[in-house]
Amino acid sequence: MLDGFAEYGYWGLFLASFLAATILPFSSEVVFAALIASGLDVWSLILFATIGNSLGGASCYYLGRLGKTEWLKRWFRISEDKIARTTNQLQGKGAFMGFFGFLPAVGDAILVALGYMRANSTLVLISMTIGKFARYIIIGYWAGIFISWF
Repeated sequence: MLDGFAEYGYWGLFLASFLAATILPFSSEVVFAALIASGLDVWSLILFATIGNSLGGASCYYLGRLGKTEWLKRWFRISEDKIARTTNQLQGKGAFMGFFGFLPAVGDAILVALGYMRANSTLVLISMTIGKFARYIIIGYWAGIFISWF
């Protein structure tokens, strides 16, 4: 299945990166490395992967925003005071936790939680994009080294 994405080059990577950043279990690294091995421009790959992955991460954030704080009170028995304090924290420096949206498994949960708690969307999306960009630079660097061994 991942080979099918690689056949479409940059746009295949864009789609694979988008899907990898949603709550679906998917990996874009294999497609990314395959396209590096095929000789495509690394910086263009990084750009397409970052944009696709960031849009997927944004979908997680906005999915979280659909949640209601009343659900926390009813189902998890969290007090309104605790919700208000946590929300205030996330409105400030908590939004920068979006940087860690690139982490496997927990990154999606972080973004959904930030959306659920109504963290500053601009700060979340900027910090998330920076984290995802840095991730693809590192993956591109190491994939290039690994591929050069063969």
